[in-house]
Amino acid sequence: MSSTAESFMVGLIGSGVTPTLSAGMHETEADHQGLRYIYRPIDLDVIDRPAEAVGELLRNARELGFNAFNITHPCKQLVLEHLDEISDDARQLGAVNTVLIRDGRFFGFNTDFSGFSSGLAEGLPDVNLNSVVQLGAGGAGSAVAYALLHCGVSTLRISDVDHERAGERVKALRALFPDRTIEAITANDLPAALNTADGLVNATPIGMHMHPGLPIDANLLDARLWVADVIYRPIDTALIIAARAAGCRVLDGGHMAVGQAVDAFELITGQTADAPRMRAHFLTMIAAGL
Repeated sequence: MSSTAESFMVGLIGSGVTPTLSAGMHETEADHQGLRYIYRPIDLDVIDRPAEAVGELLRNARELGFNAFNITHPCKQLVLEHLDEISDDARQLGAVNTVLIRDGRFFGFNTDFSGFSSGLAEGLPDVNLNSVVQLGAGGAGSAVAYALLHCGVSTLRISDVDHERAGERVKALRALFPDRTIEAITANDLPAALNTADGLVNATPIGMHMHPGLPIDANLLDARLWVADVIYRPIDTALIIAARAAGCRVLDGGHMAVGQAVDAFELITGQTADAPRMRAHFLTMIAAGL
């Protein structure tokens, strides 16, 4: 869906989004392409508005001439009821992270799952996708699990500190992918599950600056495993460092972050983004501590 707008005014609605790197990625790529493009965070914490105000904010922004929005925590599910049309993938995921405003109507998409899919294909080409263990069944975990199955994973085992949440995610995924083996497992099941797995994905917060550490015992890592993380601050999480040391092929969380931005940029502008250029700029911002 392309736009004929001479300029683009884009926002990001979410909690704690003021220091987002998305603005830098989108605006710099637009500069390279000769587009007029402004990207502004609308931080719910700063303007003291609840997540439930997302619909009102979208409607107000429409009146002010915004072209599109990225949507992040805690509004990805809440925004659904305010949209006129939702892509099939976003509807199946039950979450939207990109909203286009066209002719006064709101169109919802999810580029989290497609961003992880493209990052996996680019960063870990030709890895075995037969059996994967995933840690975390929350918002990021839902998109990652959908992406993994969409990419052809045959057996997916999901572990979460909230076993009930993992079970609910598994039930939803089984309905979408009835020909796959999808199971909820506990932390006690991880050693046996990883013993037969090809890959491991961390979709938990463990490894972020505010949640340091490893999401699993490093002794469970084996060189035959590929390991992916969705965390990108820091880009080299404790898991990525330990996996490299164990001889694993790794995929850092920056691939998903850049992948979702690339796909959102293309939806918003109708122009093909230069993914390697956007990743290079992303890594520059990370290195600079932005």
